[in-house]
Amino acid sequence: MRYQAIHPELFQMNRKRFVREMKPGTMAIFNSNDLMPRTGDIFYPFRQNAGLFYLSGIDQEDTMLVLFPDCPKEDCRELLLIRRTSEQIKIWEGHKLGKDEARAVSGVEKVLFLDESEGLLNELILLAGGIYLNTNENDRFETPVETRDYRYARSIRERYPAHALYRAQPILKKLQMIKSPPELELLAQCAAITASAFRRVLGFVRPGVMEFEVEAEITHEFIRNRATGHAYQPIVAGGKNACILHYVDNNRPCLDGEVLLLDFGCEYANYNADLSRSIPVNGVFSDRQRAVYNAVLRVLKEARAMLVPGNTLEEYTKEAGKIMESELLGLGLISREEVAQQDDKKPAYKKFFMHGLSHHLGLDVHDLCLRYEPFRAGMVFTCEPGIYIPEEGLGIRLENDILITDEGPVDLFAGIPIEAEEIEDLMHTKSDPVSPLAGQVVSSTN
Repeated sequence: MRYQAIHPELFQMNRKRFVREMKPGTMAIFNSNDLMPRTGDIFYPFRQNAGLFYLSGIDQEDTMLVLFPDCPKEDCRELLLIRRTSEQIKIWEGHKLGKDEARAVSGVEKVLFLDESEGLLNELILLAGGIYLNTNENDRFETPVETRDYRYARSIRERYPAHALYRAQPILKKLQMIKSPPELELLAQCAAITASAFRRVLGFVRPGVMEFEVEAEITHEFIRNRATGHAYQPIVAGGKNACILHYVDNNRPCLDGEVLLLDFGCEYANYNADLSRSIPVNGVFSDRQRAVYNAVLRVLKEARAMLVPGNTLEEYTKEAGKIMESELLGLGLISREEVAQQDDKKPAYKKFFMHGLSHHLGLDVHDLCLRYEPFRAGMVFTCEPGIYIPEEGLGIRLENDILITDEGPVDLFAGIPIEAEEIEDLMHTKSDPVSPLAGQVVSSTN
């Protein structure tokens, strides 16, 4: 792996927390993700199942983790099953974890190869009073693609129809919402790498560079700092493209006088950052651009202050909506008459700020959560207000990642430039290498 080794104590602690939530006499089985076909005989880069990684640290396909805390066979209370390698695999695919390596990464003592464990796994299932299975329970997402977890769940139902089945996801959501100190260190590393990429972009962007060139600068900085790559497909959206919320074509030139909206974050050790910034292509905001920018920034600062223990996502979003409403009135984008006549379920401000304000962040960009739980110390949220004005070809979004603590919110992106004046100052300290694509002078920090 590119990232530095993670101490197995993190995964040992996570397993202890998980088994404390299990019903007596039950077992839990977790599967790795599939290798996903891309074309012909080529796969997409492998990305591990978040639940399996959270509990084991194993970042390799064809892996299973079994937890059976009350197992009468004491050496089988934790069991890790991995793929057996071969000379053929070594030649074509490279190194795969052996038993000793998997033991060192995960802290699981009993490690077997998948092809030698079928009989033992059947015995353990017959000893268990029920089975926890892990399936995707994201309430905002459905996919027609059948995952390894779903196939496995179906096979368990068919082979063991008398067994009680339980859901692992409610336990994982409860645990993964609260980040431990080692996880916060990994998130801080994500933030540091993302900050480095943004500073690189500030030294690179000027009229004439292509959106995809900006994306390339970000990718360069991620990879050179041991990130796996992007946490999600990056948005590099100039001018009116910034009003397309999930614009990812990144294929237009950045034009003089436009604002460039950037939404990107690195993935490091399967943990994620999520940053949004909006910068003037020519290095100077116009008066109108600055007014909209500062309005969004004020919303971010006031919303961030509400990310405290005891608040709820519903109340937080409602109060932030009132702040956004006030800012839009000040910008002349909505009128008091529109506010007076608005539908409470579709307030007037939604015309210019139509997406959500925050989501949990961690092993997934939209991390596991129990959506209606009050905020607690240890949760990490994004805070990402925006104002989008298609008629003006202007979209502004600003986003930081915030840790909730008992002493108040901690901005994990506090070191990443965000004030308009700071952005302008940094964009005016450039070197001048030539871009072969833009056909004019551009700049880069490296």
